[in-house]
Amino acid sequence: MSLNETPSGERTHIGFFGIRNAGKSSLVNRITSQDLSVVSDVKGTTTDPVKKAMELLPLGPVVIIDTPGFDDEGKLGEERVKKAKDILKTCDIAVLVTDSESGITDTDNELLNLIKERDIPYLIAWNKTDLTTDITAPEGAVKVSSLTGEGIDDLKERLAGLIPQKQEKRLAGDLVSEGDLCILVCPIDESAPKGRLILPQQLAIRDLMDSGAIPVVCRDSELETLLKKVEPALVITDSQAFKKVSALVPDEIPLTSFSILMARYKGFLETAIKGVSALKDLKDNDRILMAEGCTHHRQCNDIGTVKIPNWLRTYAGKELSIETCSGNEFPDDLTPYKIVIHCGGCMLTENTVKARMDSAIRQNVPFTNYGIVIAYMTGILEHSLCLFPTLHSLLTEDMDGQA
Repeated sequence: MSLNETPSGERTHIGFFGIRNAGKSSLVNRITSQDLSVVSDVKGTTTDPVKKAMELLPLGPVVIIDTPGFDDEGKLGEERVKKAKDILKTCDIAVLVTDSESGITDTDNELLNLIKERDIPYLIAWNKTDLTTDITAPEGAVKVSSLTGEGIDDLKERLAGLIPQKQEKRLAGDLVSEGDLCILVCPIDESAPKGRLILPQQLAIRDLMDSGAIPVVCRDSELETLLKKVEPALVITDSQAFKKVSALVPDEIPLTSFSILMARYKGFLETAIKGVSALKDLKDNDRILMAEGCTHHRQCNDIGTVKIPNWLRTYAGKELSIETCSGNEFPDDLTPYKIVIHCGGCMLTENTVKARMDSAIRQNVPFTNYGIVIAYMTGILEHSLCLFPTLHSLLTEDMDGQA
């Protein structure tokens, strides 16, 4: 991936919802000026969510998502509706596409209630206005026709007005000063992507450069040699090398991980710190959920499915039941789990990560992440959080029980 591209997790996700044959796919095609979705008069043509990342004026970088009909029927239909609901959990803006000939249906009202419950900004697209109808559009609805193009520009402008004005977030650049040298430790092993750095590493490099800092990248195998030549203002490491890197980095030099920085960037670092203490109370047969936002090909020493589970069993000295989910998959019912351990969430929107965190909080299930867990188990969590003094109050006497 180019450093100039906007990652999917940083784009505004706009989902189009509605009943079958409301014209969702036709409207998506008209808005994007592409044949993104298959269009047919047959109900239920869209059977899976269709996504397209693009630059769409005047909205900017977005992901447009066409979803299956919310009124689909039968066993397969139930699965399609579930997929639509999953998209509803992750999108930043919802567009309810209604058929102006039918008006607002009971299913449309059900959708509206779900959208409002999740506090998602939304618009109603009153579609097929080219057809004769005596039904009055709801107040605030945008009258559109995917056939003639009527109202499409108005819809885009209205959508642009709903895009959240996000505060500028920094991954690492606010932690250093101009001219500071920062070491980024990026192990290159069988799980590293061929020919490129992973997204958090790319984001950190760019953010540090934007602050005028000097990022220096090395493997964990070269860190000791590098530290003899330079004195960094900050060291950021891949979580899996935390223990080795911590042994080399003097206590007076701030040290943290890409995963911890991503937890802060996505807005769940405080929750992750509070949740990690659940590890000290693990018992035999406790169930743990490892949740990843991406769906990469897993290697033999995958961090989420192999390394951390093995470290957890060694740390706890218990027989643990460790389950995994990835991509958009995330259980609604988290109560069977002792703790949810999430990745940094670099491929997910902040809204998606927050929804998962909130779900865990509502169900009283501790929620933390890879970097926090690894630092906790290796006894270096306090060192790795020295950059965030206000969070030190969350570190309790539980730290004395670390391995």
